[in-house]
Amino acid sequence: MTTAILECISTLSISAQQLRRLPKLVEGSLLKMPSTVKDSDVPNLFREPYIQTGYRPTDQHWKYYFLSLFQKHNESVNVWTHLLVALAVLLRFKAFVESEAFSWETLSMPLVLYVIASLTYLTCSILAHLLQSKSELAHYTFYFMDYVGVSVYQYGSSLAHYYYSSDQDWYEKAWPFFLPGAAFLGWMSCIGCCYAKYRYNRPYPVMRKICQVVPSGLAYILDISPVVHRIAACNTEDCLDRAIWFHSLQIVFFVIGAYFFSCPVPEKFFPGGCDIIGHGHQIFHVFLGLCTLSQLEAILLDYRARHEQFTARYSPELTQVSCLSFFLLILCTGMTAIYLRHRVKQKLEEKDL
Repeated sequence: MTTAILECISTLSISAQQLRRLPKLVEGSLLKMPSTVKDSDVPNLFREPYIQTGYRPTDQHWKYYFLSLFQKHNESVNVWTHLLVALAVLLRFKAFVESEAFSWETLSMPLVLYVIASLTYLTCSILAHLLQSKSELAHYTFYFMDYVGVSVYQYGSSLAHYYYSSDQDWYEKAWPFFLPGAAFLGWMSCIGCCYAKYRYNRPYPVMRKICQVVPSGLAYILDISPVVHRIAACNTEDCLDRAIWFHSLQIVFFVIGAYFFSCPVPEKFFPGGCDIIGHGHQIFHVFLGLCTLSQLEAILLDYRARHEQFTARYSPELTQVSCLSFFLLILCTGMTAIYLRHRVKQKLEEKDL
């Protein structure tokens, strides 16, 4: 018995020593990675206004860009914010599925697709910010993928709002055109963002931002219209509904995030002072993540509390068609991204000749 105890203590001691050395091993491996560089050391395509340092060098091995997840650079916060939000979405939905409030039926599919859409846009964003520094072609490729993810998320949100969050008055007026319009504007959002990325070079003109913001803004206005109508029309009792509060929060968080996406603040006032943490796109990521989490909670509350209402309103057949349109949108946006990537590749090959 004593010998066994001593062997156990010896094993634990060895394990403790190995654990103590683990941070040094990780640190040592990261120290072998290339250091970040200044804006003057990377091509113009990769430079962001007022961000002067923290850029990762281009043309490194793919392993470096994956491992840069644990390195301090000017994209670190962008990656980690959406990584944490994706984990939170997954865990929250897992807990909801395991509760008695969820059942796997046709009228639950819009909720499932909304969660898939949320995870898709978050994953595409993570990959774009983590891997885009590899090369100019990789930069375009992963940002095109990011725009596909945004488009998918827009339509996934519209499905969830349409099925679970809309009032009867809004539904009777908007049901014939809402989902087709949401799908079309989601596709236009992807086309606008991809084309703006392909067409305009730094320093970007105002037209680039217009191509990005106008179709995306129109898509958002349509997608959020069931929620806005419900908030505006709620009486005293309805306004006490927790779902209403979470819907209101998602709108507030989105508007704040949209401002920081459109304007390079605060880095504009502190050039070089917000390089690693605190620049506008990072703040946009934080508020977009809060918007997604608030939206998810509101939709889950609506799904649970309004189940009888949307069960009586929607037929399984039409719900299946709506869900199939989700995958059709993925196909259309994916083909758009692939086509423009091909054009980019041709342009880059001509430049190298």
